[in-house]
Amino acid sequence: MMTPTTQDSATLRIVPVSNKADLDQFIRVAEQIFKADPNWIAPLRLERQMHLSTKHNPYFQHAKWQAWVAWRGERPVGRISAQIDNLHLERYNDATGFFGMLDAEDNAETFAALISTAELWLREQGIQRVRGPFNLSINEEMGLLIEGFTTPPVFMMSHALPYYREHIEQCGYHKAVDTLAYLIAPNFEAPTVMRRLVAIASERVRVRHLDRSRFNEEISLLRDIFNDAWSGNWGFVPFTEAEFQELGKNLKFLLDDEYIQIAEVDGEAAAFIIGMPNINEAIRDLGGKLFPFGWLKLLWRLKVRRPSSGRVPLMGVRQKFQRTRLGPGLAFLIIDAVRAELHKRGAHKLELSWILESNAGMRNIIESIGGAIYKRYRVYERQLE
Repeated sequence: MMTPTTQDSATLRIVPVSNKADLDQFIRVAEQIFKADPNWIAPLRLERQMHLSTKHNPYFQHAKWQAWVAWRGERPVGRISAQIDNLHLERYNDATGFFGMLDAEDNAETFAALISTAELWLREQGIQRVRGPFNLSINEEMGLLIEGFTTPPVFMMSHALPYYREHIEQCGYHKAVDTLAYLIAPNFEAPTVMRRLVAIASERVRVRHLDRSRFNEEISLLRDIFNDAWSGNWGFVPFTEAEFQELGKNLKFLLDDEYIQIAEVDGEAAAFIIGMPNINEAIRDLGGKLFPFGWLKLLWRLKVRRPSSGRVPLMGVRQKFQRTRLGPGLAFLIIDAVRAELHKRGAHKLELSWILESNAGMRNIIESIGGAIYKRYRVYERQLE
């Protein structure tokens, strides 16, 4: 589908992605939009190709998508995707679809053309409400950066330019939910209240790291805890077995065993956390390219020099413990365990993200150990007419 308009003597065209060459162009659009932003870090093109491949990304086993590139004359000036997730529809039956991967020049016409194109595709398939941005699902990169533009994104977190917010809102979108990224120093000291909670939990709780000799079983265990822990949260869609196994393959290559910590209560796995070095530090100057020598630089920087920052992308406490006296103690114990390992390996700051704005319990724990909000991401939604 093509949507023609005219501005500055150049025609704006919205062209669907239909082959590998189009997809490569879709990925490279971001490099054009952010080329003047010193805080943007180009993702690895190979990783983006795998992420957007219907053959390699298990997300597409339960979802379908379409992507478009905006052209002004011969110049690519924007991109967007639209997704329909059958797992979401089965769980909520709310006729909701999603947009994502939205990057564009500072031009209201370009944003409007991209968004209206995605909306039309969704509407034609029975969607009545649109949420986004999701790149591609709620279990991946989500939300538009609306605060915290002056620092680079950490690995697997999105970036944006300040004008995105105004253009999206001009298209009729309003806040659905905000999520937060906290920054903490890994050498924090436990506050008195946390030491008391740990003392209460100590007789029943054991914290251990991942057992690589049982890797597949351990990954299945983490998925089980996560899907239980998060099932009551806003917009939750469970990880499928295939999705978590694919995640596990990546973690097996990238992470030391000590970066995955599991808390057991009376022998039952009750909580887990995954910490990781900030890979964006290691790829910042690679320009998205692994070849010919980028992969060697990446391995050396991850395994020898080691990044000075890290991120906690996943954690969870089983629901049965969340509203008990053990709950906060479990959360603190696994955070404490993983931050110690990251700090030991040279990390001087740690991002905990994303945290729902409404998650008062987790926010209180993070703030009690010195965490401060430094980025805010917004998920938007709009009812289609």
